[in-house]
Order: sequence, then structure tokens, then C-alpha cells
Amino acid sequence: MIINGVEIRDTFAEAFPMVGTRLIVTADTPEWALIAGRTTTGFATSVIGCGCEAAIERTLSAEETPDGRPGVSLLIFAMDFGSLKKVVPLRLGQCVLTCPTTACYAGIETGKRVPLAKTIRYFADGHQISKKIGNKRFWRLPVMEGEFVCDEDTGSVEGVGGGNFLILARSRGAALKAAEAAVAAMGKVEGIILPFPGGVVRSGSKVGSKYKGLFASSNDAYCPTLRGTRPSALPPEVGSVLEIVIDGVSFAAVAEATRVGIQAACAVGQEGGVVAIDAGNYGGNLGPFHFKLREIMGTEGGAA
Repeated sequence: MIINGVEIRDTFAEAFPMVGTRLIVTADTPEWALIAGRTTTGFATSVIGCGCEAAIERTLSAEETPDGRPGVSLLIFAMDFGSLKKVVPLRLGQCVLTCPTTACYAGIETGKRVPLAKTIRYFADGHQISKKIGNKRFWRLPVMEGEFVCDEDTGSVEGVGGGNFLILARSRGAALKAAEAAVAAMGKVEGIILPFPGGVVRSGSKVGSKYKGLFASSNDAYCPTLRGTRPSALPPEVGSVLEIVIDGVSFAAVAEATRVGIQAACAVGQEGGVVAIDAGNYGGNLGPFHFKLREIMGTEGGAA
């Protein structure tokens, strides 16, 4: 399969189950909502070293939020529900409660409940006040600036983590241009995040290492500087590879983001220095979700 001169390799991205939730964070201004969102999702690129994977899903207008203020929606994923229940209140308490003018609301109503103010309300030292509206309970915590309003808890979903594709290009500049185009296009797909810096990974990994105790190590088959010393997956003209990793609330969301991202990267084309699109997998042994690149690019979604 060739798109705009770019080869779509006959392979698949291998992903695994994750548990995720969505938080709606609002503030008096869009700037403070973004500050809260970026801080809350900082140091959350990979569960390998960060304990969770998180990012801003999208910005929200005042018409889209529970309190009529500008906001952001955040997606946070962990490997199991127990880990999610621990990491979400920690990030909420350290990064949203502390941020001027913010409030926090549930972004998912179904599934197992993840504690929000149910946990951090104790910071108010007995001065916290709750109010139930319908079936939902909110908490008001006094703070020096005024008060912090927060849902008692939020729902969760059985999501997908580790969806990915690789951009093989003639140069670093070409790879980065294609990756930036892909990230911009994928940002319009609801229900997914790209947890790595700017949505792009330069240090793609493989499972295992020659060093005892390391779960992952550099994906040497895709490192151009190791070509000739190690078995390589790269043709001679490829001088740089960048990866985009995708987490999502469903298989369909990750598949759609993959399709949109690859299409945008291919729009840069062979003339722009893009040689091929590849994906990371481990022979089907890592996870049950397989995103077959040619199948996805030949349809409007793809199949598991």
C-alpha cells in the first residue's frame, strides 16, 4: 500500500488493556485551566516509569462545562483500577486543588467509581461541606483564595494503551514535520491522548533488556546509527524515525486516531522526505489489541 509515495508497511501496532478516567477541570480563564491541565498531566508519559499515562484531551468552551467557565478535559490511564484509584486523587490534590480559581468535575458517569473529593476533602480539616444534587454529591473545600468545588468521584472505562505508529523519514527535520502534522490532526479525535512530549516519542522501546531489572530498552532495530551493527528494520535512505503513541477510551477511538494521524503524515509525502509508516509489535505477545495499518488505512476504522 502506497499513500502519496509513502509505503504503509504490512504490519500492526500491538496495544494492551488499560483503565482510564476523564476529569473536567475549569477555571476563571482559559489560561489557568490550561496551567492546571498541564501540571496535572505532567510526568505521565509511560506507566513504565510514571505510574500512569495522562494528557489534555481537549480544551472546553464555557458552554461545554458544568459551571459555565472555560476548561480542559483530561484523560488519565493506569494498568489496573487499583492504581488508577491511587494516582488520580494524588494528582488532583497536588495539581488542581492548588491551582488558582479551579474546580474539578467528573468526565465519565459510568463504570467503577474513582474517588475525587471523596479522598481529598480531608485537607479541609473538617470544614468541608457537601451538597447532593440529584444522584451526584459535590464538595466545597475552603481555601485561602475562596473555595474549591469538586465532584465526589468520577467514572472509569476499560481503555486501550500503547497504540502506535512509526514515521520513517530521510532526515530528522522531515520526520518531525510529519509527526507534528499527525499530532495536529489527531488532536481533533475525541477520546484519545498522546501522552509523550508534544505527542511524539524519539526513544521508542522494545520489551526487555540485556541489563537485569530493566523491563524495556531502546528499540535498536529502528535506530539509524546502529544500522550495520545490529539487525535493522530500516532501509538505507531512512535517517530518522519518530513514534506516536496513542491511549484511548476504546479500540475505535485509537483506530480512528491512527488513521487520521497516518493520513496527515503521508500528506507530507515522499517529496517531504517521508519514506514509510511502520508500527511496533511483539508478535502478538504484548497485548490483545492489534491495529493493522493497511486495514485501518483501507477503511474508516479497522478491526481488532
